[in-house]
Amino acid sequence: MSGKVRFNIDPESSPQMNKTVEKPPQLTIVHSPFELGSPDGRSEHEFEDESLVTPVDVTRKPIGLNGIQSFSAAEQQNMTTNLKASFWRSLKVVLFTAKINVLMPFGPLAVLFNHFSADEGWVFFLSLLGIIPLAERLGYATEQLAFYTGPTVGGLLNATFGNATELIISIHALKGGMIRVVQQSLLGSILSNMLLVLGCAFFSGGIIFLNKEQVFDKGAAVVNSGLLLMAVMGLLFPVVLHYTHSEVHYGKSELALSRFTSCIMLVAYASYLVYQLRCQNNSYDPVIEEGCQNEGSTDDDDEVPEISKWEAITWLAILTAWISLLSDYLVDAIQGASASWNIPIAFISVILLPIVGNAAEHASAIMFAMKDKLDISLGVAIGSSTQISMFGIPFCVVVGWIMGQPMDLNFQLFETATLFITVLVVAFLLQEGTSNYFKGLMLMLCYLIVAASFYVHVDPSLGKFFCIRCFLNSIK
Repeated sequence: MSGKVRFNIDPESSPQMNKTVEKPPQLTIVHSPFELGSPDGRSEHEFEDESLVTPVDVTRKPIGLNGIQSFSAAEQQNMTTNLKASFWRSLKVVLFTAKINVLMPFGPLAVLFNHFSADEGWVFFLSLLGIIPLAERLGYATEQLAFYTGPTVGGLLNATFGNATELIISIHALKGGMIRVVQQSLLGSILSNMLLVLGCAFFSGGIIFLNKEQVFDKGAAVVNSGLLLMAVMGLLFPVVLHYTHSEVHYGKSELALSRFTSCIMLVAYASYLVYQLRCQNNSYDPVIEEGCQNEGSTDDDDEVPEISKWEAITWLAILTAWISLLSDYLVDAIQGASASWNIPIAFISVILLPIVGNAAEHASAIMFAMKDKLDISLGVAIGSSTQISMFGIPFCVVVGWIMGQPMDLNFQLFETATLFITVLVVAFLLQEGTSNYFKGLMLMLCYLIVAASFYVHVDPSLGKFFCIRCFLNSIK
């Protein structure tokens, strides 16, 4: 008797067959026919190819050795094709879509001028122009990565990589012993973010939504204002200690206090990150939801990442390395550019360098403000200032400590007073939790006052140099 078995075996069959049938079936359909004439109930076909019957072998057959080799070859070919297409698409999106990328060639030109020309003014100028599109593209890659991390982590990433340019420039200057350039560039980054970047965001959003008062999370703004005031406190005491001549050990106490305060500020900033990431509700959701309700959920739904997560990470690494190279040329040419252009180093460090470094914050903050997402704009601008003051400055003090450089928190009286007044002005404008174009205009005008002040300001540590230079220029 032969045929297909569907688990209804004749009861007169051998006991072993009955034992086999009584087991819970592992397969619903047995595709292979076999003879029932054998003593143990198994056919010759079953002995010849046992994999046709047993369930374990059926599952193993698709992953045989030959099958793996042929599948991997096809998959590898597809992956190679996809990687090439993804590479060219990513290259086109990152390097050829933004109009500001027309400044990209100035970076290689700066490298050529540094090797074949002795004019440091041109090297500085070309490096400055070359860093601008790199900083903006760094912000773009960060925004693309933020699609995969969520808005809260995205705001932190924007602030972190937005400040990468300033930190890279500061570390290169610290290696060369240019402590005042480090201090003034970090101070200028805080002032630029708080006044210029936030002012442009408020002004642009107020112009787009002229008949509507934009709102943001007042609680998050208050927390950031408190951290900025704590940073001012950390910078103020070494200055007061220095100018009142009340140090126990002249020069040493001031440096020791700066290093101790820097460690405290780093702990405070780490606690703030834990608070923002774990304990605090997502401060970006209310504004995003409100924007969806007001605009019919048309703009936000259409926002999709243009590059993948790993492509964004790769571009972040490439752009950071290229910025680091140009920053080296930029820092080395600062003094030569100051002498050839007759511009104080303080103005270059506080005004010109931060404007270049904050290109990413400028673009991000204005873009989100024009989409009525002021919480993200505030997280980029004020969050970036908080990160520089509570992490960037203490980090440079600790790095200088490791390098043997006497980097401290004594930013001189003029610079510390400027920062203190700026924090107070911004804190008063943020206390209502609303924004309009007039507040943005006020912040931008305040930044013009600060820029003019540093243009006529002479650094006390370089006072003799500038007095001699001014005397020589008057003779000419």
